[in-house]
Amino acid sequence: MDLALVAEGTVSERETMASSVLAGANVAILGATGAVGQELIAVLRERAPDLGTLTCYGSARRGKRTLQVDGREVTVLPYSRDAIAPGTLVFMAVSGDFSRSEAPALVEQGAIVIDNSSAFRYDPEVPLVVPEVNADSIGDARLVANPNCTTAILVPALAALHRGFGLKRVIVSTYQAASGAGAAGIEELRTGVAKELAGEPVPAEAFAHPLAFNVIPHIDSFQDNGYTREEMKVVWEGQKILGLPKLPMSCTAVRVPTLRAHGEAVTVETEKPCSVAEARRLLSEAEGILVVDETTANRYPMPLTATGKDPVEVGRIRQNLVFGDHGLDFFLVGDQLRKGAALNAVQVAEVLASRGGLARAA
Repeated sequence: MDLALVAEGTVSERETMASSVLAGANVAILGATGAVGQELIAVLRERAPDLGTLTCYGSARRGKRTLQVDGREVTVLPYSRDAIAPGTLVFMAVSGDFSRSEAPALVEQGAIVIDNSSAFRYDPEVPLVVPEVNADSIGDARLVANPNCTTAILVPALAALHRGFGLKRVIVSTYQAASGAGAAGIEELRTGVAKELAGEPVPAEAFAHPLAFNVIPHIDSFQDNGYTREEMKVVWEGQKILGLPKLPMSCTAVRVPTLRAHGEAVTVETEKPCSVAEARRLLSEAEGILVVDETTANRYPMPLTATGKDPVEVGRIRQNLVFGDHGLDFFLVGDQLRKGAALNAVQVAEVLASRGGLARAA
């Protein structure tokens, strides 16, 4: 793999690697210095060490910068639209406004774009994809939207249960880590814990209130219906990805003082009778899910065990006391920087690569 046009290994060394579906592809990351951008680099190095080139871009206003990758200093180039050649696979880890401006232009000049922002998620002409659920929706698209992290973690489990029982209603409560607000959120939690223990005033800049030793039922802006935009993202995006536009869904999103990995408590009412044993089987067989459900051994999904992992952990599977044999409760945890963002985007790229059309290094 070449990082910022600096080769890693000789050609003969790279030829001995197990070939990935992205082998030889020319890839660019826009927003490489952010949390999602850096996670994209890490995931690509794991899943596609045989890329042709991987060029990292940042804000043109800040000029050339560097970041550390596996102890190496990698150049981050100032972004220029003209630098993106036709056939390049572009990951956009930037703001929605920037994506709205640049993604269509890049597609027009021949690039293939996977956008991590919310800019195109609700556009009926742009596929919103979690590959385990709706890879076929990509079709011949050259612009694909990556979902919100909370939705990406949730829908593989919902899809598995829908295949078995049919979904009638879904209710979700989330427990979202500080890193969902980026590096500033992580730093504010760490600083806040230290200050609280020292008896000093606790900061509240990244969040509406101090997060240390607290939970905050407020993520993103409040909407006219009383829900926050984060909560409505789960509804809008979940319905689109599942292909169930009329599925009743409700969400309460809560920020909690953990560093990484989002938890979600889920209640589903099903169309057909559902048993815990059959639900556990369906979830165990679903791609991207790891069932962790041994309550006698105190094994269940937790941020500490899901952090840095690709699968979404699912456990605490039980019959719902309200809906009876037509309802289930369960708890899941997924690393929101991996399956919730970078990993899902790379999986989308692998689907795109498998159909051809990417530029490959000579």
